[in-house]
Amino acid sequence: MPLNRRTFLERSAAAGAGVAIAGSAAAPAAADEPEGGYGHGRPPKRYSFTVMGTTDLHGNVFNWDYFTDKEFDDKARNDVGLAKISTLVNRVREERGRRNTLLIDAGDTIQGTQLSYYYAKVDPITAESGPVHPMAQAMNAIGYDAAALGNHEFNYGIPVLRKFEEQCDFPLLGANALDAKTLRPAFPPYSMHRLRTPHGRDVRVAVLGLTNPGIAIWDKQNVSGKMVFPGLEEQAAKWVPKLRSMGADVVVVSAHSGSSGTSSYGDQLPYIENAAGLVAEQVPGIDAILVGHAHTEIAEHFVANKETGKQVVLSEPLKWGQRLTLFDFDLVWEKGRWTVEKVGAQVLNSNTVDEDEEITRLLGDEHKKVVAYVNQVIGTSTVAMSTAQAPWKDEPIIDLINQVQAETVKAALAGGEWAALPVLSQASCFSRTAAIPAGDVTIRDAAGLYPFENTLEARLMTGAQLKEYLEFSARYYVQTPAGAPVDTSKLTNAGGTPDYNYDALSGVTYEIDIAKPAGSRIVNLSFEGRPIDPAARFVLAVNNYRASGGGNFPHIARAQQLWANSEEIRNTIISWVQAKGTVDPASFASVGWRLTRDGAPVF
Repeated sequence: MPLNRRTFLERSAAAGAGVAIAGSAAAPAAADEPEGGYGHGRPPKRYSFTVMGTTDLHGNVFNWDYFTDKEFDDKARNDVGLAKISTLVNRVREERGRRNTLLIDAGDTIQGTQLSYYYAKVDPITAESGPVHPMAQAMNAIGYDAAALGNHEFNYGIPVLRKFEEQCDFPLLGANALDAKTLRPAFPPYSMHRLRTPHGRDVRVAVLGLTNPGIAIWDKQNVSGKMVFPGLEEQAAKWVPKLRSMGADVVVVSAHSGSSGTSSYGDQLPYIENAAGLVAEQVPGIDAILVGHAHTEIAEHFVANKETGKQVVLSEPLKWGQRLTLFDFDLVWEKGRWTVEKVGAQVLNSNTVDEDEEITRLLGDEHKKVVAYVNQVIGTSTVAMSTAQAPWKDEPIIDLINQVQAETVKAALAGGEWAALPVLSQASCFSRTAAIPAGDVTIRDAAGLYPFENTLEARLMTGAQLKEYLEFSARYYVQTPAGAPVDTSKLTNAGGTPDYNYDALSGVTYEIDIAKPAGSRIVNLSFEGRPIDPAARFVLAVNNYRASGGGNFPHIARAQQLWANSEEIRNTIISWVQAKGTVDPASFASVGWRLTRDGAPVF
């Protein structure tokens, strides 16, 4: 499918010029009011409107967890899904007036749940006479006006993304998603919306969409040679002045980029991953930024622009539809134009409302299909296994992932140049609630171990490189002196390291001395009972996110690739269980690593 199948004359802005797009909440333009409206004691003309925002929906329509097969719940009693968001949106529209609102999203829409996976892979939207994606159906019904592209939009390949784009009644925006050959925007950079006021001239609201440069690394297989993703600051500096010159009274940026100014891929790209705060600071002319990607909640945060001193408001609603951001704008008519007098932000909690029955009815059949799919029995397990303690103990359920990966790579390399090298494997605890029950094992049980659409690779590593790799991984633990009490609720995630960026390796044995500072914690690293030879060569079975540089682990991104597979690791696990029939930890589980302090085991 060609990258630029859709022309910018339809829904986009051509590079260097622009085509205005009217949002679904827009009204036709009215004649400008004559200037001088402040004279003769008249009060100034004012107008208020609201931009609502979501981000990181990750395929959540219903308040349902397909991996546990029950209503979603967490310790904070959050709820998820677009059906809840729809109820909040309807209330805001009723309070403020439908024509005085816009609804936008900051990306990561079509990946994350078994509902979204099913319509990308099992009953794909790209098939001839295929279905309409549930996220497109829901977002169309709710009445979104625009959405920025997230990095996970590219997980299933560009054809799936293009089909999803075609099915949406609103534009998918990405000013820094460029065609690799022409360097012109591959998606609409912006959308322009007109809001009718009682005072003559419409308010023109521009929404600029920015996505994450990390796509070039994380989805290299899908985008290499097809698209490039320059930095957010660079593209915002290019487009914001254009939008102002085109008559935008208000500029809102929808950015699939956190606000912290950090990157998880190190120096592999000359761009910042979490750049929303830098965009506000460096690019004049922006009024508000809807922040995404970081999966954190920022109700309202102001950043001063360095050039103008103007305060730019940022807000990031919590992931999966748990929150809805409201940007409330107050405008005043002065000197022949609308000017933003005040803007603030807040978030609404979706657990305060019921699901919108219109949305649940609309997608009830799709939901039932997916529930039936994930509950198919694929084998049995001799014992129950859980990830509850996997962040600090070598648990059989993580060994299962590593066993499947190592077996798969060994089979792929058999009979070839690298067949004689030992195969190691890395795995992370992606969810602390994943479990394999004793007895029947279903697709959802196996899939719950691997909620991401990662694929498997084999990379060549030396013993010395593996040591550095493990030292980097061990930064995950908070330094805890010998003899001090150990609180597992405070032991992990040091420096904000997420669980998915802590790797355990199988095929070697080692200790992690958490009494020591990060960088000098790996003790007694051994292979087959002997200290590992720094010069020895090993094959590491590794997911494509890590192999592409995700998490910025040392050496792995530049290590020689010996083999790669396009099949998701999740499906490989499901197929392995089906082939074996029985999952028995006695055949693969062992304690290969443990936490220690001065040589004494912590657990």
